[in-house]
Amino acid sequence: VQLQASGGGSVQPGESLRLSCKASGDITIINVMGWYRQAPGKARELVATWTRTATTDITKYADSVKGRFTISRDKSNNAVYLQMESLKPEDTAVYSCTANVYTYSRGSVDYWGQGTLVTVSS
Repeated sequence: VQLQASGGGSVQPGESLRLSCKASGDITIINVMGWYRQAPGKARELVATWTRTATTDITKYADSVKGRFTISRDKSNNAVYLQMESLKPEDTAVYSCTANVYTYSRGSVDYWGQGTLVTVSS
């Protein structure tokens, strides 16, 4: 399974960006897709995740991005998006896409895509 992320860039405070991540390969079911970020000198932190359950999809956000970021899924394309609004300098980080994918041959496995840099600066 490969995860291809895109959409990072440099913006000014208050502007928006949209990150995309598409999963490809041997995929039976995607259980979780989401985004983490790591700022220079800091630990990696969860930004937002989407989780599939038997009844409904569940989204989760870091407190620092609630109300500004929105995660969404395109199930037909095995993709996840992160719409980031009202960006702040403290959002500057390398954003990485992750997915928990189930296949009959391997069971449930966590995968990571390459990071995409988001820089928010005036």
